[in-house]
Amino acid sequence: MYVVERKTSMSRQLPLEGLRVLDLASFIAGPVATTVMGDYGAEVIKIEPPGEGDPQRKLGQAHSIPQHPVNFCWHMTNRNKRAIVLDLKHADGRAVFDRLAATADVVVVNFPLKVRERLRMRYADLAPLNPRLIYASMTGYGEQGPDADQPGFDSTAFFARSGLLDALTYEGGPPAFSLPAQGDQMAGMNLFAAVAMALLHRERTGQGSEVGTSLHASGLWSNAILAQGALLGAYVAPRPPRTKPRSALANQYRTADHRWIQLTIVREDKLWPELCQALERPELMDDPRFRTTEERRAHATELAALLDPLFAAHPWLHWRHRLRHHGITFGLLGVMRDVPHDEQAEANGAVVPSTLEEMPRTISAPIRLSFAPAPVPPGPGPAHGQHTDELLGELGYQTAEIEALRATGALG
Repeated sequence: MYVVERKTSMSRQLPLEGLRVLDLASFIAGPVATTVMGDYGAEVIKIEPPGEGDPQRKLGQAHSIPQHPVNFCWHMTNRNKRAIVLDLKHADGRAVFDRLAATADVVVVNFPLKVRERLRMRYADLAPLNPRLIYASMTGYGEQGPDADQPGFDSTAFFARSGLLDALTYEGGPPAFSLPAQGDQMAGMNLFAAVAMALLHRERTGQGSEVGTSLHASGLWSNAILAQGALLGAYVAPRPPRTKPRSALANQYRTADHRWIQLTIVREDKLWPELCQALERPELMDDPRFRTTEERRAHATELAALLDPLFAAHPWLHWRHRLRHHGITFGLLGVMRDVPHDEQAEANGAVVPSTLEEMPRTISAPIRLSFAPAPVPPGPGPAHGQHTDELLGELGYQTAEIEALRATGALG
């Protein structure tokens, strides 16, 4: 076994300091998991093939991504990683990988199952190299069943197959459409959680293990309430249009300055009088159509039509003050231009400074730990193969050996 010394500090160290993670995954969900591991102290080594490397390097060119000269898609999901180029189909490239695997704590893989078999990148192939290795698998549809070999992105496996898009589609309208990486981010956090449990298992037993999740399973989990109803045979009603809601108190209303408010009043009997006061329409409390929850639901279309002009009469800031004062549960339907000015996000560390000059702020992992220092400051994602020679040197390769590997094509 090749041993690489990794120094850690015992004073207020990040929980994953001293761990080495090999990131073999491409695109988004798998790299999200390794990014969070890196945020909390792990050394993450991005292993890419020769040529163009991980296709995510060019994700920013996609038509559905906001266009900007900064390759923010790459930096956000690969920050602070080290990068090495290896041709895993080449015998010498595979030999280098095996050395790395012997020094690693975690390897994250999202190759299609048949590719894993062909490359000998299954858990059964890697465990003999390192019995303490944790093998983290990300798939589109899971590793069993008729669709196990089917390729999947979050738009197809997370959103479409799980019923989430159907749940978001208005009755009679065209199907809803997901936006890039929304499901990948959730699935990546699920894989991160699986790795955390595997690390606890290893601490207790000394043994590595195989863990995983899929985009499909993550989508079902996100849609679990409706999916559970379907499992019981309950009728899952189509989503009604905003003007014909099931409840006018769980609906969206437009303000005078063209912002939208989401009302979500669950304790109706308690908060209906407060809402009437906030709207300065106390007489609504005595309207026989709206006295009880049942009556308000039965006349939801009428109540929504009545509330529409009331909310439209004043701007968002007026309603924020009035609704807060009366203890109403509500939210602003944020738009992307709000994000740079969201004081709440900054106050709670959801938006944090970056060390990358061209991208001074970025999104942080949604985790707060009282026992650890702040996460590693986000930096740039690595250039393709940026640390190849450096990592090979740490593994014990001499300069002449590295040049010989490059000459054979093992390093691209």
